[in-house]
Amino acid sequence: MEIIGVDTGGTFTDFIYKQNGEWGVFKLLSTPSNPAESVLEGLRKLTGTTEFQVVHGSTVATNALLERKGAVTALVTNQGFEDIVAIGRQNRRELYNPGYRKPTPMVPQSLCFGVDCRITSSGDRERPFDEASAARVAEQLEQAQVESVAICFLFSYLDPGDEIRMGELIRELNIPVSLSHKVLAEFREYERTSTTLINAYVSPIMGRYIRHIQKALKAKAFRIMQSNGGTISAAAAMTESVKTILSGPAGGAVGAFETGRMANRNKLISFDMGGTSTDVALLDNALPLTSESTIAGFPVKVPMIDIHTVGAGGGSMLAINPQGAFQVGPESAGATPGPICYGTGERITVTDANLFLGRLVPDHFLGGTMALDFDRLKTVFEATAEQTGLTPMALAQGVISVANAVMEKAIRVISVERGVDPSGFTLFSFGGAGGLHAVDLARQMNIPTVMVPKNPGTLSAMGMLMADVIKDYSLTVMLAQEAGLFPRLDQCFAPLIKTGLAALAAEGFDPDSVIIEPFLDMRYKGQSFELMVPFDLDYEERFHRLHEKSYGYAGRNKAVEIVNIRLRARGISEKPVFEPEPFQGKTPDPSAFVGQQQVIFDSIPHGANLILRSRLRNGNRIPGPAIVLEYSATLVIPPGALAQVDNFGNLIITCNSNSKNEVAP
Repeated sequence: MEIIGVDTGGTFTDFIYKQNGEWGVFKLLSTPSNPAESVLEGLRKLTGTTEFQVVHGSTVATNALLERKGAVTALVTNQGFEDIVAIGRQNRRELYNPGYRKPTPMVPQSLCFGVDCRITSSGDRERPFDEASAARVAEQLEQAQVESVAICFLFSYLDPGDEIRMGELIRELNIPVSLSHKVLAEFREYERTSTTLINAYVSPIMGRYIRHIQKALKAKAFRIMQSNGGTISAAAAMTESVKTILSGPAGGAVGAFETGRMANRNKLISFDMGGTSTDVALLDNALPLTSESTIAGFPVKVPMIDIHTVGAGGGSMLAINPQGAFQVGPESAGATPGPICYGTGERITVTDANLFLGRLVPDHFLGGTMALDFDRLKTVFEATAEQTGLTPMALAQGVISVANAVMEKAIRVISVERGVDPSGFTLFSFGGAGGLHAVDLARQMNIPTVMVPKNPGTLSAMGMLMADVIKDYSLTVMLAQEAGLFPRLDQCFAPLIKTGLAALAAEGFDPDSVIIEPFLDMRYKGQSFELMVPFDLDYEERFHRLHEKSYGYAGRNKAVEIVNIRLRARGISEKPVFEPEPFQGKTPDPSAFVGQQQVIFDSIPHGANLILRSRLRNGNRIPGPAIVLEYSATLVIPPGALAQVDNFGNLIITCNSNSKNEVAP
């Protein structure tokens, strides 16, 4: 065994591996009560006693935050600022909801402590670090039996000495510590405090999870996917867990971007529909990055791929309100109890509706290793339909329509609402359930083409193997733009570059295999928000152009400020290589066709061909209606659509095509 990518989801845990030069995929039902169980079970089945490398995308940190099951955490800050988390910002997220309440802070006021010390905004010392005050706080932390501590002093990114000293005192008590100047060396105290707190809150949980896997399986190398689209060592992930909050979706975005790049398709809307949620991202010749994310109502100001998530997946359950309106998700059946057709679920899910409409083939689910129970499903649909006054078919179509509406809105958020016309993009569909809905969504959004890669149900795991090793650094500098500033900015970047090269050298990268990417956060003087632009000789004009693109105008005569500098140090890792296949002809081999099945489209039954994707070759064309079957996912090609296999095995679907003259069995 050479290398394995592992992605844990709410319903399935996905594995993609390379052994003896050949790629394989494997899926297991997840174990939500202990995600490590399914990971270990799969790795044991795949590896035996052989050596291997693992790149893992984990939801452990995410779930700990969302479910409020992190470590008992305390905050240490400046005396007089103990309520910074409780106060937060004055903005109210739901402006017209009179009953809106801010999320309950993850740290109660009783665990917020102040130390007598103070650094000013210019980096000068206003009050010295008081050792007696610090010792009292350390004693209180020990008595409170906290499991983790976040230390966030005002303007510590200008002088971290007080945080370092406080950290030394707490580590003497064997309590893990997160220091804000290391987690996020930027201004805006609330956001820096929140990010540091989240790191302290989830790191002990992530640490236990990683150590458990490492102890059970002696992997030659064990890396963790980050939210920024890169990987870090398991050791780093245990102390910098806030960087792994969106590791699974990030792996999917990287996989979509790299797969699209190989096929010369660089303008993609990635559509990742799994068992519990759907993740979408706009990939316009680059992976979109943001440092302005919010998770569970708390700001997380570390670089992340800009991904929008909604609670609509294959396991999303139907709820009917007293007025008879349908709601699908965000509650999910997950792996336990799962959809009704899995054998133990009792509430209708999106997967159940797809099966009822004939869009799934019971004997071919997961390559035939997991049969679906249609008879059990039929009874529940008939009973629910009678309660709602609908036919069972209308009920199933209603579930699909509502789920599609939720996912369509998500795509609009990252495209139309940002002034981007989605018709100029390809919808890149993956995830175990994506292929069941992709063409319908593309048609609703006027997107002409859908692209479905090989093994779409495990693409996130593949994306983790395609990711580089990435280290992100930032620092608030607050400089006014003026002539001759470029050399000074160069000097500001120098220590970050040194730190990045050293960190990657520790991970086995020599300077020749490292790419340094510097950025600036810039704004017009008086603005409250910044735009991130690459740092080069043309950075000022780049900022004006980006501001005009983002907001409709550029103030070239206005004063400009450089607020933060950012550095991305990228260690270029060895990636999977896929060779293109020569053209094999338009007509698939007869062995690809394994029967027909009745499928409902717009209340009309259609006879759809059942096709094995493993038998398709470059150039083969498949007219709709058809169902393409493979181990990790099922793809529905509706009437009027046409799919063609490209030279890398991707299926390229023209959503509206005159396919009457295409060859079918």
